[in-house]
Amino acid sequence: MQSEGPKSITQQEWESYVAGSSLPLFVEFWATWCGPCKTMAPVIESLAEEYGDRANFVKVNVDESPELVSRFQVFSVPTFIILVRGEPAKRFVGMATKGHMDDMLKQQLGD
Repeated sequence: MQSEGPKSITQQEWESYVAGSSLPLFVEFWATWCGPCKTMAPVIESLAEEYGDRANFVKVNVDESPELVSRFQVFSVPTFIILVRGEPAKRFVGMATKGHMDDMLKQQLGD
């Protein structure tokens, strides 16, 4: 089980990380200057601990990965996207409760 929380990945790591993942991928697009991102961090870390054996969790810094921001049309942070087999399956922008994020993950995991 993953216990260290979401892994920060760079634009250069994206393809190999996504292509190598047989599990759904929970992606958080965030920024160091984003207050709501900081508020959501404990929620996402908790979800990563809870679901770490059934999904991979990654963080992408929008200031360091402009190509991914453009590719996934990220206009606000935080933006959360769940990829299943490399394709976006669910998207959420902004802050949410742990319960809402939990439901979003369960839908994609078939729980």
